[in-house]
Amino acid sequence: MAQLTTLPNQDRIRVIAADSTSMSTQLLVEALARDGQLQMIECASNGAALLNLVKRERPQIAVVSAKLGDATGGFELVREIRSQSPNTRVIVLLDVSERTAVIEAFRAGAQGVFCRTEPFRLLSKCIQCVHQGQVWANATEFQFVIDALAKPPLADFHANGGSLLSAREVDVVRCVAEGLTNREIAQRLKLTEHTVKNYLFRIFDKLGVSSRVEVVLYALGNGGPRPATPMTTRRSPASIPARAADPIPVSIRKTAN
Repeated sequence: MAQLTTLPNQDRIRVIAADSTSMSTQLLVEALARDGQLQMIECASNGAALLNLVKRERPQIAVVSAKLGDATGGFELVREIRSQSPNTRVIVLLDVSERTAVIEAFRAGAQGVFCRTEPFRLLSKCIQCVHQGQVWANATEFQFVIDALAKPPLADFHANGGSLLSAREVDVVRCVAEGLTNREIAQRLKLTEHTVKNYLFRIFDKLGVSSRVEVVLYALGNGGPRPATPMTTRRSPASIPARAADPIPVSIRKTAN
Protein backbone atom coordinates (compact mmCIF):
# COMPACT_ATOMS: atom_id res chain seq x y z
CA MET A 1 0.00 0.00 0.00
CA ALA A 2 1.33 3.41 -0.93
CA GLN A 3 2.33 5.69 1.93
CA LEU A 4 0.12 8.78 2.13
CA THR A 5 1.91 12.09 2.34
CA THR A 6 0.85 14.24 5.29
CA LEU A 7 0.78 17.93 4.48
CA PRO A 8 1.16 20.79 6.96
CA ASN A 9 -2.20 21.91 8.38
CA GLN A 10 -2.17 25.15 6.40
CA ASP A 11 -1.85 23.20 3.14
CA ARG A 12 -4.56 20.63 3.83
CA ILE A 13 -8.11 20.89 2.52
CA ARG A 14 -10.39 21.88 5.40
CA VAL A 15 -13.35 19.49 5.35
CA ILE A 16 -16.55 19.14 7.38
CA ALA A 17 -18.39 15.82 7.03
CA ALA A 18 -21.91 15.09 8.26
CA ASP A 19 -23.65 11.77 7.71
CA SER A 20 -27.22 10.79 8.57
CA THR A 21 -26.40 9.60 12.13
CA SER A 22 -23.82 10.49 14.78
CA MET A 23 -22.17 7.08 14.53
CA SER A 24 -21.90 7.10 10.75
CA THR A 25 -20.62 10.69 10.89
CA GLN A 26 -17.87 9.67 13.30
CA LEU A 27 -16.87 6.71 11.11
CA LEU A 28 -16.87 8.90 8.00
CA VAL A 29 -14.70 11.56 9.63
CA GLU A 30 -12.23 8.99 10.99
CA ALA A 31 -11.91 7.34 7.58
CA LEU A 32 -11.33 10.62 5.75
CA ALA A 33 -8.85 11.78 8.41
CA ARG A 34 -6.49 9.00 7.27
CA ASP A 35 -5.85 11.02 4.12
CA GLY A 36 -2.92 13.28 4.89
CA GLN A 37 -4.19 15.90 2.43
CA LEU A 38 -7.40 16.51 4.39
CA GLN A 39 -7.87 18.40 7.64
CA MET A 40 -11.09 17.18 9.19
CA ILE A 41 -12.99 19.69 11.33
CA GLU A 42 -14.94 18.61 14.42
CA CYS A 43 -17.79 16.46 13.16
CA ALA A 44 -21.40 17.63 13.10
CA SER A 45 -24.13 15.13 14.01
CA ASN A 46 -27.17 17.13 12.89
CA GLY A 47 -28.21 19.93 10.57
CA ALA A 48 -28.13 22.73 13.13
CA ALA A 49 -24.67 21.74 14.38
CA LEU A 50 -23.42 21.51 10.82
CA LEU A 51 -24.65 25.00 9.93
CA ASN A 52 -23.09 26.45 13.08
CA LEU A 53 -19.75 24.84 12.26
CA VAL A 54 -19.86 26.05 8.69
CA LYS A 55 -20.60 29.58 9.84
CA ARG A 56 -17.75 29.51 12.36
CA GLU A 57 -15.09 27.50 10.53
CA ARG A 58 -15.75 28.40 6.87
CA PRO A 59 -14.50 25.03 5.57
CA GLN A 60 -13.40 24.63 1.98
CA ILE A 61 -15.45 21.45 1.51
CA ALA A 62 -18.59 20.11 3.19
CA VAL A 63 -19.55 16.47 2.68
CA VAL A 64 -23.25 16.13 3.51
CA SER A 65 -25.59 13.14 3.47
CA ALA A 66 -28.76 13.59 1.42
CA LYS A 67 -30.62 12.09 4.38
CA LEU A 68 -29.32 14.58 6.94
CA GLY A 69 -31.82 17.07 8.33
CA ASP A 70 -35.60 17.23 8.59
CA ALA A 71 -38.23 16.08 6.08
CA THR A 72 -36.66 18.21 3.35
CA GLY A 73 -33.45 16.22 3.67
CA GLY A 74 -29.89 17.31 3.05
CA PHE A 75 -30.76 19.38 -0.01
CA GLU A 76 -32.10 22.24 2.10
CA LEU A 77 -28.92 22.08 4.17
CA VAL A 78 -26.90 22.39 0.97
CA ARG A 79 -28.79 25.58 0.14
CA GLU A 80 -28.19 26.93 3.66
CA ILE A 81 -24.48 26.12 3.51
CA ARG A 82 -24.13 27.84 0.15
CA SER A 83 -26.02 30.84 1.51
CA GLN A 84 -24.00 31.15 4.72
CA SER A 85 -20.61 30.28 3.25
CA PRO A 86 -20.52 30.80 -0.55
CA ASN A 87 -16.88 29.73 -0.73
CA THR A 88 -17.63 26.33 0.79
CA ARG A 89 -18.06 23.72 -1.93
CA VAL A 90 -20.54 20.95 -1.12
CA ILE A 91 -20.51 17.25 -1.96
CA VAL A 92 -23.74 15.30 -1.39
CA LEU A 93 -23.55 11.68 -0.25
CA LEU A 94 -26.19 9.46 -1.87
CA ASP A 95 -27.22 5.96 -0.90
CA VAL A 96 -28.39 5.31 -4.46
CA SER A 97 -27.46 7.16 -7.63
CA GLU A 98 -31.07 8.00 -8.47
CA ARG A 99 -31.99 10.60 -11.09
CA THR A 100 -34.16 12.85 -8.91
CA ALA A 101 -31.66 12.91 -6.04
CA VAL A 102 -28.75 13.72 -8.35
CA ILE A 103 -30.61 16.60 -9.99
CA GLU A 104 -31.90 17.94 -6.67
CA ALA A 105 -28.37 17.92 -5.26
CA PHE A 106 -27.00 20.01 -8.11
CA ARG A 107 -30.06 22.25 -8.12
CA ALA A 108 -29.46 22.97 -4.43
CA GLY A 109 -25.93 24.13 -5.27
CA ALA A 110 -23.75 21.05 -4.76
CA GLN A 111 -20.53 20.79 -6.76
CA GLY A 112 -20.42 17.02 -6.55
CA VAL A 113 -22.40 13.88 -5.77
CA PHE A 114 -20.85 10.70 -4.40
CA CYS A 115 -22.78 7.44 -4.21
CA ARG A 116 -21.93 4.97 -1.43
CA THR A 117 -21.81 2.17 -4.00
CA GLU A 118 -18.57 3.70 -5.32
CA PRO A 119 -15.23 2.59 -3.78
CA PHE A 120 -14.64 4.68 -0.66
CA ARG A 121 -11.10 5.57 -1.77
CA LEU A 122 -12.64 7.67 -4.54
CA LEU A 123 -14.27 9.99 -2.00
CA SER A 124 -10.90 11.61 -1.22
CA LYS A 125 -10.31 12.09 -4.93
CA CYS A 126 -13.81 13.55 -5.23
CA ILE A 127 -13.01 16.05 -2.46
CA GLN A 128 -9.75 17.06 -4.10
CA CYS A 129 -11.35 17.51 -7.53
CA VAL A 130 -14.23 19.61 -6.15
CA HIS A 131 -11.70 21.68 -4.17
CA GLN A 132 -9.94 22.40 -7.47
CA GLY A 133 -13.17 23.76 -8.93
CA GLN A 134 -14.29 20.69 -10.83
CA VAL A 135 -17.75 19.10 -10.70
CA TRP A 136 -17.79 15.45 -9.65
CA ALA A 137 -20.30 13.01 -11.16
CA ASN A 138 -20.00 9.64 -12.82
CA ALA A 139 -21.10 9.06 -16.42
CA THR A 140 -24.67 8.08 -15.52
CA GLU A 141 -25.12 11.00 -13.13
CA PHE A 142 -23.69 13.37 -15.70
CA GLN A 143 -26.27 12.13 -18.21
CA PHE A 144 -29.05 12.88 -15.70
CA VAL A 145 -27.78 16.47 -15.62
CA ILE A 146 -27.52 16.76 -19.40
CA ASP A 147 -31.07 15.43 -19.85
CA ALA A 148 -32.38 17.91 -17.28
CA LEU A 149 -30.64 20.84 -18.96
CA ALA A 150 -32.18 19.84 -22.28
CA LYS A 151 -35.70 20.37 -20.95
CA PRO A 152 -37.50 23.75 -20.80
CA PRO A 153 -37.02 25.50 -17.45
CA LEU A 154 -39.82 26.12 -14.98
CA ALA A 155 -40.98 29.62 -14.10
CA ASP A 156 -39.25 31.57 -11.35
CA PHE A 157 -41.63 31.47 -8.37
CA HIS A 158 -40.69 34.82 -6.87
CA ALA A 159 -42.73 37.94 -6.24
CA ASN A 160 -42.12 41.28 -4.48
CA GLY A 161 -38.53 40.34 -3.73
CA GLY A 162 -39.48 37.14 -1.91
CA SER A 163 -40.26 33.54 -2.72
CA LEU A 164 -43.85 32.96 -3.80
CA LEU A 165 -43.66 29.24 -3.06
CA SER A 166 -41.68 27.38 -0.43
CA ALA A 167 -38.94 25.01 -1.56
CA ARG A 168 -41.20 22.03 -0.82
CA GLU A 169 -44.07 23.56 -2.78
CA VAL A 170 -41.75 24.04 -5.75
CA ASP A 171 -40.82 20.34 -5.47
CA VAL A 172 -44.53 19.47 -5.67
CA VAL A 173 -45.00 21.75 -8.70
CA ARG A 174 -42.10 20.04 -10.48
CA CYS A 175 -43.69 16.65 -9.84
CA VAL A 176 -47.06 17.87 -11.11
CA ALA A 177 -45.37 19.23 -14.24
CA GLU A 178 -43.81 15.79 -14.81
CA GLY A 179 -47.29 14.29 -14.81
CA LEU A 180 -46.96 12.38 -11.53
CA THR A 181 -50.06 11.37 -9.60
CA ASN A 182 -50.53 12.35 -5.95
CA ARG A 183 -49.44 8.87 -4.92
CA GLU A 184 -46.30 9.06 -7.06
CA ILE A 185 -45.52 12.54 -5.69
CA ALA A 186 -45.95 11.24 -2.14
CA GLN A 187 -43.57 8.34 -2.83
CA ARG A 188 -40.94 10.55 -4.44
CA LEU A 189 -41.00 13.24 -1.75
CA LYS A 190 -41.59 10.79 1.12
CA LEU A 191 -44.88 12.42 2.11
CA THR A 192 -48.43 11.16 2.64
CA GLU A 193 -51.01 11.63 -0.11
CA HIS A 194 -53.01 13.83 2.28
CA THR A 195 -50.00 16.11 2.74
CA VAL A 196 -49.51 16.32 -1.02
CA LYS A 197 -53.13 17.40 -1.44
CA ASN A 198 -52.68 20.09 1.21
CA TYR A 199 -49.58 21.35 -0.58
CA LEU A 200 -51.51 21.48 -3.85
CA PHE A 201 -54.35 23.50 -2.35
CA ARG A 202 -51.84 25.99 -0.93
CA ILE A 203 -50.12 26.18 -4.31
CA PHE A 204 -53.48 26.86 -5.99
CA ASP A 205 -54.09 29.73 -3.57
CA LYS A 206 -50.65 31.27 -3.91
CA LEU A 207 -50.56 31.09 -7.71
CA GLY A 208 -54.17 32.16 -8.10
CA VAL A 209 -55.12 29.06 -10.08
CA SER A 210 -57.78 26.41 -9.63
CA SER A 211 -56.51 23.27 -11.36
CA ARG A 212 -53.40 21.20 -11.99
CA VAL A 213 -53.52 22.19 -15.65
CA GLU A 214 -53.15 25.85 -14.68
CA VAL A 215 -50.30 24.98 -12.33
CA VAL A 216 -48.43 23.32 -15.21
CA LEU A 217 -49.12 26.26 -17.54
CA TYR A 218 -47.89 28.68 -14.88
CA ALA A 219 -44.79 26.57 -14.24
CA LEU A 220 -43.94 26.46 -17.93
CA GLY A 221 -44.49 30.20 -18.28
CA ASN A 222 -47.36 29.75 -20.73
CA GLY A 223 -50.11 30.94 -18.46
CA GLY A 224 -48.81 34.47 -18.01
CA PRO A 225 -48.33 36.18 -14.65
CA ARG A 226 -51.13 35.61 -12.19
CA PRO A 227 -51.88 37.40 -8.92
CA ALA A 228 -51.32 35.34 -5.80
CA THR A 229 -54.85 35.78 -4.44
CA PRO A 230 -56.87 33.29 -2.39
CA MET A 231 -59.25 31.12 -4.39
CA THR A 232 -62.94 31.29 -3.62
CA THR A 233 -63.58 27.91 -5.25
CA ARG A 234 -61.21 24.98 -4.98
CA ARG A 235 -61.09 22.04 -7.30
CA SER A 236 -59.75 18.64 -6.47
CA PRO A 237 -56.06 18.30 -7.41
CA ALA A 238 -56.66 15.47 -9.88
CA SER A 239 -53.83 14.00 -11.91
CA ILE A 240 -53.10 15.05 -15.52
CA PRO A 241 -50.34 13.96 -17.94
CA ALA A 242 -47.73 16.66 -18.38
CA ARG A 243 -44.00 16.95 -18.79
CA ALA A 244 -41.69 19.73 -17.74
CA ALA A 245 -38.30 20.72 -16.48
CA ASP A 246 -35.67 19.94 -13.94
CA PRO A 247 -33.24 22.85 -14.35
CA ILE A 248 -30.05 22.94 -12.31
CA PRO A 249 -28.10 26.11 -11.53
CA VAL A 250 -24.57 24.76 -12.05
CA SER A 251 -22.03 24.78 -14.84
CA ILE A 252 -20.72 21.30 -15.54
CA ARG A 253 -17.04 21.31 -16.40
CA LYS A 254 -15.65 17.86 -15.67
CA THR A 255 -16.89 14.49 -14.51
CA ALA A 256 -15.23 11.50 -12.96
CA ASN A 257 -15.99 7.82 -13.15
